[in-house]
Amino acid sequence: MKISVLQSLLLTSGAILFSTIAVAQQDPPQQSQASNLLAKAEPEQTQTFFLKNATWTNDLNEVTTDLRNVVSSARIYGVATQNAITVTAKPEDMRLLEKQITELDRPKKVYRVTFTIDESESGRKTGTQHYAVIVSGDNKSWIKQGNRVPIVTGSIPKESSGPITQIQYLDVGINIEVTINGVGLVAKVEQTSIADEKSNVGIQDPLVRQTTLQAMSTFVPGKPIAIGSIDIPGTARHQDIAAIVDPAQ
Repeated sequence: MKISVLQSLLLTSGAILFSTIAVAQQDPPQQSQASNLLAKAEPEQTQTFFLKNATWTNDLNEVTTDLRNVVSSARIYGVATQNAITVTAKPEDMRLLEKQITELDRPKKVYRVTFTIDESESGRKTGTQHYAVIVSGDNKSWIKQGNRVPIVTGSIPKESSGPITQIQYLDVGINIEVTINGVGLVAKVEQTSIADEKSNVGIQDPLVRQTTLQAMSTFVPGKPIAIGSIDIPGTARHQDIAAIVDPAQ
């Protein structure tokens, strides 16, 4: 508040009198609290962002969860069929969320993983097998090679034409699963085969031999990784399994 002093001349009965009056002046009115609230209450915006590098529903879910943690007041919805995220937020929050989406929606690294299986018998190398697969991001890739072998599992008696044999098919061969997470490699090598000897259950029942090798290891692109070694039971055969991870071109 400011005080202004006014001086005036008064002529009373021939005498000159000076009069001093103090006048209080109000400062310019401050912005009211309601105006402040109105300024802060920016209108919300709604915008849809399409993810370019999401290949699985889990990718969309992870981005959506991260955005909700960054701006809890925003309304964020994922549309899995479109790989899209719809956001309703204030302009300032919208800019922050858009930046976050750009940071998260990056192209995933793609690698070519080559497995080498060296076979030997009695210390003498007998053969080498190579299997290669493309792995993208944290997704799992697999190789499956082999045969389907019929196995008799039972029979149902039938008076007119004899018993009906029940057959189940068993996959035999090699099955490789691989996942890459950052610089970590997770590999699972499973081999199934029919043994030469027969089962004691029945003459038609084969003996199935199965070997599973699972390993987790860090990798350097272009350098081989030893996954493990396998001795084939009942034989002098031996297998050494290794893998090489290279960036896919």
